[in-house]
Amino acid sequence: MRRAPFRKTRCRCAGWTVPLEGHPTPNNPWVKVATGSLGQGLPAANGMALANRLDGIDARIYCLLGDGECSEGSVWEAAQFAALNHLANLVAIVDVNGLGQSEDAPYHHDTSVFARRFAAFGWRTFEIDGHDMAAVVDTLDQAGSEGPTAIIARTVKGKGVSFLEGASGWHGKALSREEMQKALAELGEAAAGARVEPRRIGQFRPHRSKPPARLQVDYEAGKEVATREAFGNALAKLGAMDPEVVALDGDVKNSTGTEEFAKRCPERFFECFIAEQNMVGTTLGLAACGKVAFVTTFACFLTRAYDFIRMAMYSRPAHLILCRSHAGISIGEDGPSQMGLEDIAMMRALIDSTVLYPCDAVSAERLTEAAARAQGIVYIRTTRPKTPVIYANDAEFPIGGSKVLRKSSKDRVAIVAAGITLHEALAAYDDLQRKGIEARVIDAYSVKPLDEKTLATAARETAGVVVVEDHAVDGGLGEAVAGAIGPLAPVHRLGVATLPRSGTKDQLLDRYGISRRAIEATAAKLAA
Repeated sequence: MRRAPFRKTRCRCAGWTVPLEGHPTPNNPWVKVATGSLGQGLPAANGMALANRLDGIDARIYCLLGDGECSEGSVWEAAQFAALNHLANLVAIVDVNGLGQSEDAPYHHDTSVFARRFAAFGWRTFEIDGHDMAAVVDTLDQAGSEGPTAIIARTVKGKGVSFLEGASGWHGKALSREEMQKALAELGEAAAGARVEPRRIGQFRPHRSKPPARLQVDYEAGKEVATREAFGNALAKLGAMDPEVVALDGDVKNSTGTEEFAKRCPERFFECFIAEQNMVGTTLGLAACGKVAFVTTFACFLTRAYDFIRMAMYSRPAHLILCRSHAGISIGEDGPSQMGLEDIAMMRALIDSTVLYPCDAVSAERLTEAAARAQGIVYIRTTRPKTPVIYANDAEFPIGGSKVLRKSSKDRVAIVAAGITLHEALAAYDDLQRKGIEARVIDAYSVKPLDEKTLATAARETAGVVVVEDHAVDGGLGEAVAGAIGPLAPVHRLGVATLPRSGTKDQLLDRYGISRRAIEATAAKLAA
């Protein structure tokens, strides 16, 4: 894949040539996580501090924040988490220069506001003059010994340069060459002749001699098991086999399936409570330090952390797995606010992402195993209701594949589904058989990357394709299939197209046109 061009610069003091971005990304070798979207540094620092604790590394993690940035709620989610987890190796430094981008920051130079807030969350706090180097050094020496520490530093932006000092309107604005010369002249020889001696710092990488052994899966055919429960079983097994596996949850571990992991591997399970932004940011910090990091919550709740997921993409973590349970209208009576109908679209939109959607317990365990070994950001979608086991325990589920469950040489229509609607598709197949209509049924468990070859074959060998999903009709599996094979055959998308209501699972599948009856009617019409 070709990368966009970047600017290069040479650092005179060290002789390095490095790629520069408008905001730091891992294109710079010393940057672990991408920044630029504010309020995300402290959650990532939490994860790095946890990783150091797990790995027995006695080192401090420093996080620099702006005073304007502290308007972000995720900063205070992270502050709570750090105190609850006694992260004594974490130091936050708040630069209180009193200026925002478009006007003054909310509290100007009042450092006491930030000190009181961090203290209320259980942090040790210091208020200092950020230009007093003796005070800075002394405070850094005291920090990091009694829980998380916040250093609140009052500064003046552009100090020492007459036309910059305390002036608004310079956010993101570079000096001209003439302005640079004037600034250097005012700062004097010390600034112009300053040198930085490069120091190579060793980077810790956990030793993984070989991938963990294949999971032992044992389910009885036909038995009904929720995929969220099977995900939890697989996660607990992976945790027992691989000491680099960690899991984070947002106060729903008894519903997402992570409760068993928490019991088996308590030192590697982190309860984040109802603070999803910090939860994802902390998971990224752990992943950036080499952990195989799983984060779980309901599909609807993780939506509020999407900016953190988007920024994680630019950080290019080796292993960051997100599992969202309780997806779709099939959750039933809990109602529309809990249904998470947008999640596949969100995750498909990420440039480098993998999206997996198991339909039974066997595929859920196998895809969880595959996710742990995959690179980058992987999303696993699980469902609340129990579904029957349809696959053999030794079945393989490679990422990018699919399963053709019903097929003949006389197929008139192909039905593509994943997750809970696959079972509706199989029931619709039986109804079509009784009407003498041959149909092909495909389990598209890998939504991204999609098995385009199998789908293209189905499109060429039938009169058309019906895609059914428990997701908003826009942005999900149907759109992915239509984009892949649309020119080859008609693609009819069945998804949730109107705002849903509460009800039982079966009532809602019927009402919103993704039940066996809706599939059968659409397929029969297409095959006629």
